[in-house]
Amino acid sequence: MYKKLGEKIKELTIELTEIPSIVGSKEEINVVNRIYEKFKNMEYFKENPDKVRLVDVIDDKLGRKSVLAIVKGKKGNSNKTVVLIGHTDTVGISDYAHIEKYATKPLVLREKLKELSISEDARKDLESGNYLFGRGIFDMKCGVAILMTIVEELSKDIDNLEGNIVFAAVCDEEGNSGGMLSIVPELVSLKKEENFDYQAIIDTDYMAPRYEGDKNRYVYVGTVGKIMPSFYIVGSEAHAGDPFKGIDPSHISSAIMEEINFNTKYCDEAEGEVTVPPISLRQQDLKKEYSVQTAKSSYLYFNFGTHKSTPDEIMKKVIEGASLAFQKVIDNLNIEYEKYCKSNKFPHERLPWKARVLSFAELLEKVREEKGEELDKLIDELSKKLLADENIDERLYALKIVEAVYNLWSDKDPIVIAYFSPPYYPHIYVKGENELERRLLNAVNKTIETTETNYNILMRKFYPYISDLSYGAAPREKNAIDSLKDNMPGFGVKYSLPLEDMQELSLPVVNIGPFGKDAHKFTERLEEDYSFNVVPELVYKTIKELLK
Repeated sequence: MYKKLGEKIKELTIELTEIPSIVGSKEEINVVNRIYEKFKNMEYFKENPDKVRLVDVIDDKLGRKSVLAIVKGKKGNSNKTVVLIGHTDTVGISDYAHIEKYATKPLVLREKLKELSISEDARKDLESGNYLFGRGIFDMKCGVAILMTIVEELSKDIDNLEGNIVFAAVCDEEGNSGGMLSIVPELVSLKKEENFDYQAIIDTDYMAPRYEGDKNRYVYVGTVGKIMPSFYIVGSEAHAGDPFKGIDPSHISSAIMEEINFNTKYCDEAEGEVTVPPISLRQQDLKKEYSVQTAKSSYLYFNFGTHKSTPDEIMKKVIEGASLAFQKVIDNLNIEYEKYCKSNKFPHERLPWKARVLSFAELLEKVREEKGEELDKLIDELSKKLLADENIDERLYALKIVEAVYNLWSDKDPIVIAYFSPPYYPHIYVKGENELERRLLNAVNKTIETTETNYNILMRKFYPYISDLSYGAAPREKNAIDSLKDNMPGFGVKYSLPLEDMQELSLPVVNIGPFGKDAHKFTERLEEDYSFNVVPELVYKTIKELLK
């Protein structure tokens, strides 16, 4: 059965890959429409047309949509339901340079790549004939094809299907997850309307080697989270000819960078699995013009992976780190200033700076004590102005709000304000603490044990790449949610998450993905044998185990 499915999945994978669907473009709808048509032409959905529909992305100017398909089994009276998800969008194709018109044509691209200088590993895989190359074929048109084919296979024999399947092909995963965030409320509504007893969410996003020479294949139960600690830094400006009269915010910013960036002490660990260290995604001063005056303010933000730490815990960690960095700048300045004074035979006094770091929530409290309703009025007016400007994204919106609140404060001494920038992806840690978690862990273990293959398949916790799996649950700790909302300017206004619906779902998740290499590179490629012949069996068996 699986070999026959594999051949069908390969054909569908190539077909979907050939439809460009770059994230953030109107063409995303093209592949969604093709998937919708495919489902509408399946016998089950011809007989049950109400079981497949398009779901609009909430407040989306491009009019993008996702596909939602439901298969209801007729065997027994089970309400157990497995949710399947896969994303239909891809990153761009500009990295293919002069051959970009072939980027989504896997069968032609193989020949075109032979003309280019590519890595030794990519060349080896190209010449092996075991890989298909193309934008999105690995991330994740193959995964979508696997799920579509399995859904069709299950729909052909609903008399022997005990339980139900809900499949969502979502757009915008590579952007702001608008597709998944629109599907989550739909899943909650279906749960209530159909009395579905959700068991787990299965994703088939890509799976890659974790280190050089890694021959293992992985199934991930759970997923990494992501949060973006950010820092608005206020220094004290000075003439470049008399720099010790001020303190440079870029100096403080660089010290925070040195303290946090790639520092493994900020990695999050659970069950022996460790996130990648924080990595800076932006750092710049906020000076608008050239002059010989040093900058007044600067900002930077980091990508933080999480396995178990909640927003309140992350905030505490980064405030401690920023305080340490700020103090190091002051200490070093004093050392250099003393040397400078001695060299010039000037009188010397210790510089006046003090290391101060506040959270945005703490800043709001202090400014509100001074300004009262004036603060709320300022935020409301600025928010309306920022929302009207299409060039202001969620991160810049947050920065502008922090900056405006600080400017309203009477205290003008140097300070660092720590806050969160969007987006936020909760981690999902499947510990086995409840029945659903135990059922998923058991289902995956049994599936791996009973699948005959030459590959060494390992179960690991925490899918290591940011994905839509994160929105299958949300923290329930009040401190965690309060810290997120209170320290993320614009939460609920410029940036929203259906937190209550995510908490309502609270589902364990698993990623059973096809194997390949170089996601988001022009040498993106999919290994055929494991992806087409083994993964479908793993997914199919896991579904059946969960529905038992």
